[in-house]
Amino acid sequence: MAAAYSEDIRICIIKAYKEGQESIRQLADRFQVGKSFVGRLLKQFRETGTITAKPFGGGEKPYLNEEDLAWLKARVEAVNDSTLAELCADLETSRGKK
Repeated sequence: MAAAYSEDIRICIIKAYKEGQESIRQLADRFQVGKSFVGRLLKQFRETGTITAKPFGGGEKPYLNEEDLAWLKARVEAVNDSTLAELCADLETSRGKK
C-alpha cells in the first residue's frame, strides 16, 4: 500500500489554494499528485480545518478471538492427533464457531 503524502506537500497545496489562482487540476499538476487527492484534502480542510493524513483502515477483524485461539491451542495440545475436520467440529460445538 502506498504511503500517505507528507504534511509538507499538504501545507504547500493548501497555501497555493488559499492564494486562489489555481484550479484543483492545476494544483494537482503543479504538485504532481492526483486531482482526487487535492479535492479530498481541500474538503477535509474546509470541513475540519486539519490536513493530517487519516489512518489506514486496518482490514477485517479475525474470525477467532483470543479466547477461541487459547481454547484451540489447548485442544490441540490435549488431543494432538485430531484432524482438521475434528478440530473444526469441536470448535463449532464448544465455541459456536463454524
